[in-house]
Amino acid sequence: MARIIAVANQKGGVAKTTTVASLGVALGELGQRVLLVDLDPQACLTFSLGIDPEDLARSVHHVLLEGVPLPEVIIVTDDAVDLVPATIDLASAEALLFRRSEREHLLRYAIATVAAGYDWVLLDCPPSLGLLTVNALTAADEVLVPLQCETLSHRGVGQLVETVKDVQRHTNPRLRVGGVLPTLFDTRPGHSRAVLADIGGRYDVRVLEPPIRRSIRFAEAPATGRSVLTTASGAQGATAYRAHAARMVAERSGVDVRASGQSVTT
Repeated sequence: MARIIAVANQKGGVAKTTTVASLGVALGELGQRVLLVDLDPQACLTFSLGIDPEDLARSVHHVLLEGVPLPEVIIVTDDAVDLVPATIDLASAEALLFRRSEREHLLRYAIATVAAGYDWVLLDCPPSLGLLTVNALTAADEVLVPLQCETLSHRGVGQLVETVKDVQRHTNPRLRVGGVLPTLFDTRPGHSRAVLADIGGRYDVRVLEPPIRRSIRFAEAPATGRSVLTTASGAQGATAYRAHAARMVAERSGVDVRASGQSVTT
């Protein structure tokens, strides 16, 4: 059964979409079956993987609010990962979902219909703690928090941790925080390291290594409709995401999967 990870942070601009796309493609390179779900009305993940949201007749909006079966909206991308796309229609979902019974569980029910066909499902959450994010946290096994290492980004972690606790109490007791992933990382100022050290201690969460360094390659990739692992395969950021994907597979399977394709039992 698929391992479901919500990539969430209510602050925008912290590389949530980049993380979902890059981790997904890196997992695919390791032979994993991967489904990405775009839950952001801005549809940046959809666009970044070469799909024009304006050309789509159906999206995750129709799955959540009209009961369209999830397999009917899945798209196979050029980066060899499957995608449940988003469109601007999703902007009305928050208000409409409040009228639905079991509204927090709709995404979980939809994913359950396809979970057996995937090893990983990665959920790209919108920059808010509304019902779309709560749906993702209710469906997920764990939440991964991309974090730009600045003070303002730091402040939002506490709010997200409290939301996770609420979800654990009410809709998903198995949910856990998988860790904080440092993104847009600048190795020069000591401030970045200080922020990470404070977060790890203050919220008792794991800070994942290596950090994802700031790079223009991430900004360039969406224009091509491909992941940075395809457009700049040798870039430091691509290498870092591959390291995190290998760690994820190793932690799940007990086998250390190296970039060379060799496996070492742990």
